[in-house]
Amino acid sequence: MTINWAKKRERKNEVKQRAAEPSSMFSRCRVIGCYRPARAGTEDGLDTSFCRQHSDHYSRHGSPYKRSYTAKELAPYRKAAIAWLEANAEDLWVRNAVDRVETLYRAAGPHIEAFRLRGLPPEARAKAAWARLRKANIDPRRVVAAWLAVEMIISDDPQAETKSEYKRVQAAKLVHKMASGTHRQWESGPGGAQQLHVYPRSRGRVLRHLGAEIEEALELLIDHSPVLNKMEV
Repeated sequence: MTINWAKKRERKNEVKQRAAEPSSMFSRCRVIGCYRPARAGTEDGLDTSFCRQHSDHYSRHGSPYKRSYTAKELAPYRKAAIAWLEANAEDLWVRNAVDRVETLYRAAGPHIEAFRLRGLPPEARAKAAWARLRKANIDPRRVVAAWLAVEMIISDDPQAETKSEYKRVQAAKLVHKMASGTHRQWESGPGGAQQLHVYPRSRGRVLRHLGAEIEEALELLIDHSPVLNKMEV
């Protein structure tokens, strides 16, 4: 993919110029109890809703105030989801979901090493994550299980964030982590072996694209098979 660096620099300069002109209209972050100004009310950005802290939290977690579920919290749900998928491997809708995830693998294009992602748009970075999953031979059922685990833990959470964006981001974070990064090792003379480990950032619009693609791949399974009522955690 060809990157128009001149256009990117022009856009960056435009955003920088607009951010340098804070507006008094955005004097308060929208999160209840936060008294900091929204980023558009400072010289720190263009976000008209949230302060820097809550804007960053929203980018990483899919909610300006609800944190992501931890690996320990999700573990029993992921285990239950995998067990259910294995027990129902021949179910029409399970096979459909797995096939559609495999289609995402195949349609992702060539594998791009993590250190070559800089400058790519979010859509391309999301496709690169699918290509890394394909290269790493990640079982597509693990992707399906990640979404089901998030569905279940949200269903059990008495203080759940119910917006679809949060669910997409939570599932995408799990899948993005499966894709890992790029790892290289080479001999470097007297100093011995050198290693390179590069991990793509797990935040922002990349997670939104990835999560939306997972949701679309599993929509028939969720609509036609009431999986949440059949699993025991």
